[in-house]
Amino acid sequence: MTVRSLSTAVEARIDRAARRLLDAGHQPHRPVRLFVTEFLVFGAKQAWACAFGAMLLATMAVVHLTVPAAMRNDVLTIAAVLLQVGMLVFGLETVREFRVVLLFHVVGTAMEVFKTHMGSWTYEPGGLFVVAGVPLFSGFMYGAVGSYMVRVYRLFDLRFDRYPRQWMLAVVAGGIYLNFFGHHFVADARYVLLALVLLLFARTTMHVRIHRATLRMPVLVAMALVAVFIWAAENVATWAGAWSYPAQLAVWQPVAPTKIVAWFLLMTISVALVTWLYPALSSGRADSAGSTADSRRPRGARAAGDPRLPSTGPAGPASARRESSAFRDRAPLG
Repeated sequence: MTVRSLSTAVEARIDRAARRLLDAGHQPHRPVRLFVTEFLVFGAKQAWACAFGAMLLATMAVVHLTVPAAMRNDVLTIAAVLLQVGMLVFGLETVREFRVVLLFHVVGTAMEVFKTHMGSWTYEPGGLFVVAGVPLFSGFMYGAVGSYMVRVYRLFDLRFDRYPRQWMLAVVAGGIYLNFFGHHFVADARYVLLALVLLLFARTTMHVRIHRATLRMPVLVAMALVAVFIWAAENVATWAGAWSYPAQLAVWQPVAPTKIVAWFLLMTISVALVTWLYPALSSGRADSAGSTADSRRPRGARAAGDPRLPSTGPAGPASARRESSAFRDRAPLG
């Protein structure tokens, strides 16, 4: 699967403009300049991947400061819908990514209805766009996670070594989802599930292509960093009154750091859902000999003569260094 084939028209224009800027004058590749360039491109890609979530979070803050409490749920729901429509209309998101957002919305809303009923957190009462006491904008918060997951996959051209078998990931992710419901009635198994996730991804690494460099990173580190980032965003959202935990009802206080574990487990569910919708994501799983299948090979009509791929050399896995050099000259920024 090629990155360019998944990019929107807007992203293609941004890519061309950014490449002209980064490669202007063909300056010598000094180490400091290379590092700064890769760092800035990494930040820009992350910001672009977070576009939907960042706009939704900013909207929550603005609504908190400007809209009466009785109207906030409906205003946030309408704003979330408009943001989603705008992402599609203005070419900031593909239709395929919208499918991911929709799936996360449904899965998240189902959990929200149950968890609010059990008192895990509460929303401000009132509003027309509410299901079982849960405002519909809540599902878009899960959708923002799904949007980030699939966008970061193509923007960084992610590929994986020793990816776990899909059925094993599905079983663990299903157990995590059921535990979010079941721990209210039986013993909480989150730390047992956490140990299973650590075992499942212990040997999995991912290749992250930035601009000219391709880096390798343990998947568990990436999942932990995203969980911390979501926890930080959750603090902003609860301050804005989007929802409140029991400890925040009297006066707002930071969300307990233990929630990072819950978000880390949610990341496992997110990975399972995205790899279910995008089977190519897990195609880099190691075989029994420990080598990794080449997931860069494009499929379909584009498979022949892709100018981004080296046409010589033996088929099979390539190291991160070889992958970086193969994409050095013409790899899109995303």
